[in-house]
Amino acid sequence: MAYGPPPIATGLACRCPACGRGRLFDGYLTVVETCDSCGAELRSRSSGDGPAVFVIFAVGLIVPLLAWIVEAAISPPLWVHAVLWSVAVVAGSLALLRPFKGVVVALEYHHGTPDQ
Repeated sequence: MAYGPPPIATGLACRCPACGRGRLFDGYLTVVETCDSCGAELRSRSSGDGPAVFVIFAVGLIVPLLAWIVEAAISPPLWVHAVLWSVAVVAGSLALLRPFKGVVVALEYHHGTPDQ
């Protein structure tokens, strides 16, 4: 078992899973080659489609619940629902994708992969 900073916390903070200080991403979703703080190699860590699936589950649970609450509370016209929830889905997906990818990369680094 690997020791170091907690993988969930470093992933959500988008920090290096080895030291917790260096940045994890170069740009929006590109993982850095090596940590600029501790030198850990990070580019070989692949998150695959996991973060996107987690975002779909999270946004797919939260947005319909919010839509139901808004409908029950104020019953806005249909076009308001269409605009409001379209924006909420896009904004929520973009906001959650980076930290979720950080968590998956940090967990993979922490627990290792079968080929490494």
